Amino acid sequence: MQLPILTDRPAPGQLADGWVRHLADCSSFHASDPLPMTIDEARQRGWDEIDVVLVTGDAYVDHPSFAMAILGRVLEAAGFRVGIVSQPDWRSCDDWQRFGRPRLFFGISAGNMDSMINHYTANRKVRNQDAYSPGGRIGLRPDRATLAYCQRARQAFKGVPVIAGGVEASLRRLAHYDYWSDKVRRSILMDCKADLLVYGMGEENIVEIARRLDGGQTVGSLRDMRGVAYAMGASESPPDDALVLPSYDQVRDDKWQFAEATRIIHHETNPYNARRLVQWHDRQAVVVNPPALPLSQEAMDRVYGLPFTRKAHPSYSDPIPACETIKDSVTIMRGCFGGCTFCSITAHQGRIIQSRSRQSVLSEIRDMAADEGFSGVVSDIGGPTANMYEMKCTRPEVEAICRRQSCVHPKICKLLGTDHGPLIQLMKEARQVPGVNKVLVASGIRMDLARRSPEYMEELVRHHVGGHLKVAPEHTDPEVLDKMRKPANVDFEGFREAFDRLSQQAGKRQFLVPYFIASHPGSDLHAMIDLAVFLKRNGYRPDQVQDFIPAPMDVATAMYYTEIDPFSKQPVYIARHLRDRKLQRALMQFFKPENYFEVRRALEQAGRQDLIGRGCDCLIPDKPPREALEARRRDANQRFRGEFVHDPAKDQRNKKKKKGKRKESRYEPGPGYRPKP
Repeated sequence: MQLPILTDRPAPGQLADGWVRHLADCSSFHASDPLPMTIDEARQRGWDEIDVVLVTGDAYVDHPSFAMAILGRVLEAAGFRVGIVSQPDWRSCDDWQRFGRPRLFFGISAGNMDSMINHYTANRKVRNQDAYSPGGRIGLRPDRATLAYCQRARQAFKGVPVIAGGVEASLRRLAHYDYWSDKVRRSILMDCKADLLVYGMGEENIVEIARRLDGGQTVGSLRDMRGVAYAMGASESPPDDALVLPSYDQVRDDKWQFAEATRIIHHETNPYNARRLVQWHDRQAVVVNPPALPLSQEAMDRVYGLPFTRKAHPSYSDPIPACETIKDSVTIMRGCFGGCTFCSITAHQGRIIQSRSRQSVLSEIRDMAADEGFSGVVSDIGGPTANMYEMKCTRPEVEAICRRQSCVHPKICKLLGTDHGPLIQLMKEARQVPGVNKVLVASGIRMDLARRSPEYMEELVRHHVGGHLKVAPEHTDPEVLDKMRKPANVDFEGFREAFDRLSQQAGKRQFLVPYFIASHPGSDLHAMIDLAVFLKRNGYRPDQVQDFIPAPMDVATAMYYTEIDPFSKQPVYIARHLRDRKLQRALMQFFKPENYFEVRRALEQAGRQDLIGRGCDCLIPDKPPREALEARRRDANQRFRGEFVHDPAKDQRNKKKKKGKRKESRYEPGPGYRPKP
């Protein structure tokens, strides 16, 4: 099928709001009724069939912070009957058949996170908790959940369209480096065999897909939509207007080509000028249409004004950790123009800020305050970056042609509107809502923007900090910060000084909680040692350490895999081996006795023995403390547990066990959800 050439470009500042008229008045819906998860719940609504079955790897929480809740409610408001299949047993088709044959399509998502990041740490070890599962239990979804879920949907009902979406599908829509298998993988479309992939935030697209399929169109006719990707047949030709990326074979075999593909992909993310992309996988082409247009404020208000219960489905007996964290939070905007190379928000939500109206946010807070279970504290009023509310380019005609990767790096663009006035007014009115005792800002803030508004800083420090404020300077080394697209460390120091001064003036004992990343591309031992010295001089002792995880499609991931900066094509240092990553991690927590020997090894390896001893800047003493020796002894005992390295008896037992072991299923329960090639 040959698609029309995209010669028409959206007008500067054009927004996606035409679909809003298809959302019905929500007054007929009851917030006490979550979407059905069983056929009995569907029948209680008087439904004899389901139009759309949404399958998710997360527990079903009917809260606007959960993507499946938003998509389900949007479809419901547009007049469609929706069933939710949450964390299905992927070892059979039974859960996909619980509602019968869906009339329109299956919507597939791995959940709010990429399933591999959800399952594994930066050291490729299995996590001990899944925040999106009841009781935090692990193992309730498979690795690469999108693949398994799409395959089961096809097996359950042949001929029903399968639409993939969510973060996992969105960030794997083209050939990408997969950290857990340590190889370049094909577009997820080539493996999951979905008819269509929706990338980015999908409210507009999912309504349009449902409407057009309901009107009798085929799934193949949906390829003209923005914000979708699809795989063409071997006999089909891609559109003539497409920009051709290096092929899968090229990016797999040549790291320079992988870096070049990354550069092109990230240059084509502005919905006002992005071009259609094509990447060949052998004889098949994967086509990615330009991103969907950002939502208007009216559309944002309608979406977040839908009748969410803000609770987990009543079928769950155990609490869901992610729900407990965000249940009293309010999202005021989406998108981020920061463009940090290690972050997927810009690639998924876009860099254009989409804000709700002040009336919409206050209405949600009033509804929360009226709930008898409300604690009186709004735990967060923010978004990806809390202080980008209503910020946008002041020259729409320039924005329509701009391909800049960040509006704030290497310096804040002179055309960026950085007025904090609307946000300040919203914060003032939010804390005056009856029944609200406190409104906190818990999502990260952009410090370089905040420093431009002394009034915002004072408002934040006096009224919206619950003792601790999270900030993300990420590093201190100028070259590493440049690779991250983060501001210089002097910006953090200036923010800290202002925060401490304003807290003292307000008579409050408040602290910053800075987040730093270990092992980011460009960060070597010398850079991490400087960071450790900075932490000691300023009295910071981080409880948790962020290890860099190469997430699919991120610019920093391309640096990690290729050891090349995709934009400058200059070489980048990478801490690739586990031993190097452990040293960097230990340096960030140099004060822990159990890290003593690794910190010492790092200092000696870098030739910084001057930091061993009793000096003011010394990170560790000359002699190991008793706790360090005990920790090393415990570690040795755990490694060997009294057994010889070569135990003939153990070898014989393993041989017998292996001989009688049956062939393992690809989707075996228990520890069988470890990554497979």
